[in-house]
Amino acid sequence: MQSASAACFVSSLSTSAKAGIAKKSTAQEDPLQWVEQRTATGGHGHCFPGASMPFGAVQLSPDTFNDGWDWCSGYHYSDTSIMGFSHTHLSGTGCGDLLDFLVMAGTGKAHTRPGTRENPDEGYRSRFDHADEKMEPGYYSVILKDYKIRAEMTTTDRAGIHRYTFPASDQAYLILDLKHGYGGGDGPVTSADLRQTAPDTLAGGHITSAWGPNRHAYFSMKVSKKPERIVFYKDDAEVAAPAAGTDLTGKNLKAVLYFKTRANEVIHVKTGISAVSAENAQKNVAAEVPAWDFDKARRAAKIAWRRQISKIQIETANETHKRTFYSSLYHMSLGPTRFDDVDGRYRGMDNEIHTLKPGEENYTTFSLWDTYRAAHPAYTFIEQERVPQFVNTLIRMAEESPEGMPIWPLYGRETGTMTGYHSAAVIAEACVKNFPGIDWERAYKPMMKRAMVDDWRGLGWYRKLGYIPADKEGESVSKAFEYCYDDWAIAHVSKKLGKNDDAAMLVKRSTGYRNYFDPSVGFMRPKLADGTWTTPFTPIEMGHSKEWRDYTESNPWQTTFAVQHDVAGLIALFGGNEPFVAKLDGLFNAPSDLPPDAPPDIAGLVGQYAHGNEPSHHIAYMYVYAGAPHKTQARVRSLLETMYAPTPDGIQGNEDVGQMSAWYILSSLGFYPVGAASGHYCLGSPLFDRAVMNLGKGRELKIEVHRTHPEHQYIQSFTLNGKRQDRVWFDHSEVAQGGSLVFEMGPEPNLTLGADPASYPPSLDL
Repeated sequence: MQSASAACFVSSLSTSAKAGIAKKSTAQEDPLQWVEQRTATGGHGHCFPGASMPFGAVQLSPDTFNDGWDWCSGYHYSDTSIMGFSHTHLSGTGCGDLLDFLVMAGTGKAHTRPGTRENPDEGYRSRFDHADEKMEPGYYSVILKDYKIRAEMTTTDRAGIHRYTFPASDQAYLILDLKHGYGGGDGPVTSADLRQTAPDTLAGGHITSAWGPNRHAYFSMKVSKKPERIVFYKDDAEVAAPAAGTDLTGKNLKAVLYFKTRANEVIHVKTGISAVSAENAQKNVAAEVPAWDFDKARRAAKIAWRRQISKIQIETANETHKRTFYSSLYHMSLGPTRFDDVDGRYRGMDNEIHTLKPGEENYTTFSLWDTYRAAHPAYTFIEQERVPQFVNTLIRMAEESPEGMPIWPLYGRETGTMTGYHSAAVIAEACVKNFPGIDWERAYKPMMKRAMVDDWRGLGWYRKLGYIPADKEGESVSKAFEYCYDDWAIAHVSKKLGKNDDAAMLVKRSTGYRNYFDPSVGFMRPKLADGTWTTPFTPIEMGHSKEWRDYTESNPWQTTFAVQHDVAGLIALFGGNEPFVAKLDGLFNAPSDLPPDAPPDIAGLVGQYAHGNEPSHHIAYMYVYAGAPHKTQARVRSLLETMYAPTPDGIQGNEDVGQMSAWYILSSLGFYPVGAASGHYCLGSPLFDRAVMNLGKGRELKIEVHRTHPEHQYIQSFTLNGKRQDRVWFDHSEVAQGGSLVFEMGPEPNLTLGADPASYPPSLDL
């Protein structure tokens, strides 16, 4: 979908409501039945359908291809053949990597290459039908049609468990491909090693350079039946088996394990992974999968997922909404991912091996440019034990990494992807919300080094001039806006530590976005080093020249509203509420034209609002700051109905490790954090009749919505913790220990609710 409008919203809502009517949820029903793992595995969603634990290190899933933008997760719903099953996958990212340690089962003559999607018979690929795929959280199964083999997958935190049911064959086999990974050409592997550590066990690892440079991954793989023989390959030529205690080394290493099987004979595979060593991978699999009991592991994964998905319980008569909600909660629970071993060791951002203190956990796969906006705020509700672990991980990364504050860390490497350094924003939000177990002085040091010292991606210009010259630095406008937000976020930590001068300086500097506003055109606009505006200018441009873009995956329309921390200041630039609301309306009503060089990430267009890309995610809520919350309510309800569906192409743009889903989760509950580090939430338009968020330790946030018709989208009144409010926002501190939100909904706007300036959400506050 490339466009939507308020006009089509009513029709869409009516159709959805009629199609989704069913009996209301009950507290006893299993929420897992509503999870659709196929969601966002097609289109540009970039999600995988396979097995994982909540926030688990292993994602055991089928790979249909390992190159190209729409195969960042290794799988696309449009494909009809499978290469095999690898143990690590990215969920919804816009860049590709991982796909470590592919295993494929077959019969007959074993190929050493996967073959092509166009001609699977050239290699070890197999055709499959979606009708044969079976999925539940923590489990995946498919029939490999060319071999008549059923493949089943489940996982623990650090190990993957395969179950293959073979036909009768004198030439049954399993192939292990260490060359496989994400990336075209010769592939991402720069070196690999492989050895046989027992008659039924292989171990080794590889170093890859795809998205994450010099990334280390290791494995230990054990099979339940002793192979008849194991044949090793280097550069696709058969070689002698490595002698005991030695490794086969190279860039292209594979092994084929041959078996004789009876009809319906089952062979299990269990694989531990580690970023430390193959020996640690063996420790992980030994600790987490001590026996050959696939069904027990599957049950344990299902129990873990039921506990996870039950953290938010909703009641609604609309099954489409219910499937979308629980599928979103599932996706939001796939990352960040665990990145430590059972002995507490992990590979740091300095490529050294470190050991955690007892009780500490380490994580990776932080899509911070995306997830600081809604996913991490959602975690502060339902992952209150994990939040300090996430934050302490980011602090360790900042201390260990040669790159300083984490940007987009992946498996012990810094990808440097996207703008800003929003690890600071995630840390600051936890500080504002008073999470325990975090050393704020320790966190403050690397944050302030980045803010005040590092000459990094235009920061020197930002500090010197108050803006970044477009002729000196690419994506200058977006970078400056991100630095403004991070300055404001860090100021909250300054305040907590009593460093009031630092706080005042950072808050003042965070208003530097105003230097980009050109009132003559009514947009934020790039500036040159001499202080003049770039020319020519159009509000849909990507940049003033072909050398680089001036905006990060956005244009002047979207970037003009990219001020999350000081909406009141932005409104003042436009001359007050009325012209600001008119400008917001103009964004949603503008033609959806984009220039030829626009990136594909600008998706899900409503006018020039791009819901498929994160810089737009807060914009619909900005009406609340201008006394027009009813416009937020109508727009949010439209986006909930038109931008999401529990189908393979049901998400606009990339899922981005939970951010797209987190927007749906919070917005469907009725609120959203415009500036997450403030701890404030603006009200939108709740979808459900009732919801309960489990905050842990017996605390609950209860949400009650009263409406006489499912299409009623406007808030008539709002009650917080039993007290009726004149405002349409609340603070995290008001519900952190549990609380209640009650919404009275109606078919027409209540134009007085939230209209008094005294009721507006705070801006630029500490």
